[in-house]
Amino acid sequence: MPAQPIPPAIPEAGPSFSPLYRQIKGLIIAGLQGGEWKAGESIPSEIELAQRFGVSQGTVRKAIDELAAENLLVRRQGKGTFVATHAEQQQQYRFLRLMPDEGQDPGLGRQLLDCKRQRAPAWIAKQLQMRAGDAMVEVRRLLHSAGRPVVLDDIWLPGNLFKGLTTERLSQHRGPFYGLFETEFGVHMIRAQEKIRAVAADAETAALLQVAEGTPLLSVERLSFTYGDKPVELRRGLYNTSTHFYRNDLN
Repeated sequence: MPAQPIPPAIPEAGPSFSPLYRQIKGLIIAGLQGGEWKAGESIPSEIELAQRFGVSQGTVRKAIDELAAENLLVRRQGKGTFVATHAEQQQQYRFLRLMPDEGQDPGLGRQLLDCKRQRAPAWIAKQLQMRAGDAMVEVRRLLHSAGRPVVLDDIWLPGNLFKGLTTERLSQHRGPFYGLFETEFGVHMIRAQEKIRAVAADAETAALLQVAEGTPLLSVERLSFTYGDKPVELRRGLYNTSTHFYRNDLN
């Protein structure tokens, strides 16, 4: 049996001291970030982690409780604790907030328009913490509801993290994009920031969304982060809300 890696030393109390369970939480996140446990895989039991880190099982449980509340881990009764994945049904639409006026099904059809590699302009590079001119991947797609386009998405990704992402590969994938990003590129989207404003459809957008030019749309700009608060996706969606609304759950 291979030797277990020696965990980093837990620092003593000091000016930046944090509770012990938060330190254990940080060590678990470091394992996730380093790829020790991949999306969809189980992590060791609370007892095993307690032995590994030299702390009580209760301390580990409290750390895992927070990670589960933040949707980084998923507890499954009788099976253990797993790394959350966007491939799971309950996670697929965590970042998709568009709901129909009638019914609760968030399922939307996808139409890929383009996927190309190019140089990042300064405004995109700044948000993704890249240098202007660095390689990036740009994806454009439509989301359909009942056969009608309701969202025009423009997605920008760092080229160094998504080598090999092509129109063909995206077209072949049947699940959510974030599931593909996890399994094939090892990039896990764990949280996002959004900016929302009302805009009027220009001629190109109006043609794609099949609305009149000047129609009011909801512009949702999302910056998604992976472990370590590293930005890994910038997305701008233009939403036709004539038959849908944008839902947010506030705690």
